[in-house]
Amino acid sequence: MAQRPFHLGWFLQGSSVQAWDEPWTGSIGQDWRHPDLFIDMARALERACFDYILLEDSSYVGEAYGGSREIYLKHGLSVPRQDPSVVATLLFAATKRIGVATTLATFTHHPYLLARIIATLDQVSGGRAGWNMVTGSSDLAARNYGLEGLPEHDLRYDMADEYMACVNALWDSWEPGAIVADRESGVLVDHTKVHAVDFKGRWYSSRGPLNSGPCIQGRPVIAQAGGSPRGRQFAATHGETIVANPKGIEAMKSYREDVRARAAAMGRDPDSIKVLFLINPIIGESAEHAELRRLQRIADADRKIAQRLAHFSKVTNIDFGGMDLDKPIDETLRTNGHQQNLDTLKKMGAGGKTLRQAFTDYSGTGLSVDLCGTVDTVAGRMAEVMQEVGGDGFLFSMGDVSRRVVAEVADGLVPALQARGLTRRAYGHATFRENLLEF
Repeated sequence: MAQRPFHLGWFLQGSSVQAWDEPWTGSIGQDWRHPDLFIDMARALERACFDYILLEDSSYVGEAYGGSREIYLKHGLSVPRQDPSVVATLLFAATKRIGVATTLATFTHHPYLLARIIATLDQVSGGRAGWNMVTGSSDLAARNYGLEGLPEHDLRYDMADEYMACVNALWDSWEPGAIVADRESGVLVDHTKVHAVDFKGRWYSSRGPLNSGPCIQGRPVIAQAGGSPRGRQFAATHGETIVANPKGIEAMKSYREDVRARAAAMGRDPDSIKVLFLINPIIGESAEHAELRRLQRIADADRKIAQRLAHFSKVTNIDFGGMDLDKPIDETLRTNGHQQNLDTLKKMGAGGKTLRQAFTDYSGTGLSVDLCGTVDTVAGRMAEVMQEVGGDGFLFSMGDVSRRVVAEVADGLVPALQARGLTRRAYGHATFRENLLEF
């Protein structure tokens, strides 16, 4: 029996500054402010028929590691960062079919403002906009917006349920067919099909209707990354494509089945939710070359362990700077930030591994599943993994982006996948959602 094709996306961390000191980036180190590299990347991924690019974001300068901003600024760790909605506009202008999901947080944008921004992106892109819905993970970011800090983890999701109800009501304030554009009668909009929202919740309210007009897709595609039980429930309720990073095939399969079961229990069609697993493949010209690159990645992770730990401190709000690298991980560590990341690190440290060993392993692996070899080997392994897990695809999260890395995936690996009938050779539809639901 022929295997069903699967979806491909790219989890793009931050703005062009991410690649400032990487080889194969041209002049990016001197002119990181204009995202030429990522515009070229978007065009390459569109040629490879990727479903979407997800623009990850945060809106603060890290200082969790050692209580200082020094290491973050010195090494360009997630700073400077440009507003992803502006970058998304440039990517849309350079492409015709690929979707772009923009990360915007519920605590940084009022529901009306967010609904208007995303509706505008959907309009100017011809129906290719997505929203990566996040609730935030850092009190530092919250303080940038005049808040004392973020609410407790599960409460953030309770608030997010209400936020979703508000933005959905705003997007639905324009009925299908509201835009008449009849020159003969002189009517642009049928006023009977545009409605006030008058949404009043516990945390959010908005009068409406949305003045930007309707989304081409009706609503944007909702991306979400729920790792905790409460996060999974939220993702199963609202998500259409889910960012997932459980480690190993059994954990991947369990995660997907759990989300699908939760969705079905709420009356949703589980097939309408596409779970994409994070991967960071190592591609070589031969098996030996790929293994050398894998060893180099592990060596780089060990050499840059302070930077890696600083990034991990940023997303978990835990100061790893004062911890002994050569002692086992403290199993009592807790976070109000990204819980799935911390849980994965703890699992990597099982059996008494030291923090150094666990973190080197964490940084040197292929994320959800290890992928190392030639393009044919990696493509074959991806096929096997999807067959065992059940679907729905992969989300590339390459630590160091360069034109070489993009070419290895778009012009090397993807043709090997296409030759096996595992990924699309051409887009079947015009909008992000239609392509996501094609298979």
